[in-house]
Amino acid sequence: MIITAFTAAAIYVATGIDYLVILILLFSQIKKSNQIKHIWIGQYIGTVIIILASLLVSLGVANLVPQQWMIGLLGLLPLYLGIKIWIQGEEDEDEGNILSLFSSGRFNQLFITVTFIVLASSADDFAIYIPYFTTLNMMEIIIAVIVFMIMVGVLCLISYRLASLNFVSDKIEKYERWIVPIVFIGLGIYILFENGTFNALFSFLF
Repeated sequence: MIITAFTAAAIYVATGIDYLVILILLFSQIKKSNQIKHIWIGQYIGTVIIILASLLVSLGVANLVPQQWMIGLLGLLPLYLGIKIWIQGEEDEDEGNILSLFSSGRFNQLFITVTFIVLASSADDFAIYIPYFTTLNMMEIIIAVIVFMIMVGVLCLISYRLASLNFVSDKIEKYERWIVPIVFIGLGIYILFENGTFNALFSFLF
């Protein structure tokens, strides 16, 4: 039981560390207290979806994980958000309104945007979770899932604390009009490349 718990924690750290920079960036933009819970909720919902899909596939119940290049299409969301912030952010005099841009338009709730960002970065998670769950019995799966849920909270808490440090928040606030769009555009392009989405689309077109 203890070994299972430690192994699950190590696996989550290995897969969840990718979200650290994004969460720090999101938490550093918080100007309203209700936005904090949206980030937490979005991270939890995205993680639960990934875990459930991985479990069902590992148990042979369903084949819910699409081809990897299809997962890469979710990279269009952070790419779109980065471009949107770059264009509209320059026109917005209120520098605390970046999260409002995240939660405007089609994704009118911030937690929905955060959920999709988590899912967009999930290809590596599926690649690790599915074979991992196949090695566990039912009791070990329950323990692993509980540990994952605890680790999501730990990740969010660490990100929030880091974003609250003066030297971190000051630097991000000073350069946020550059940092935020660059990070999200970079994330979108990385997801599209990493999942072979560009190659797949190119092969379809030509």
